[in-house]
Amino acid sequence: MSKNSSPNDHPLKALAKVSGMGIQMGLTIYGGNLLGRWLDQKMQWNFLEISLTLLAIAVAIYAMIKQAKTQ
Repeated sequence: MSKNSSPNDHPLKALAKVSGMGIQMGLTIYGGNLLGRWLDQKMQWNFLEISLTLLAIAVAIYAMIKQAKTQ
């Protein structure tokens, strides 16, 4: 590393941040899908799985953009 670069500029740290954001996004979407599927089975409705999955996608994208702005 050169004298002007900080320890936070390490490429592995950037890779860890990006991969962590991807894992968080995937788990959020998967959790929304599981919750929607479970609610569909319990309430005998047919729209909650897709609705909650789409909501989870929107929440995951929002969270990813918010994290990207702070980093």
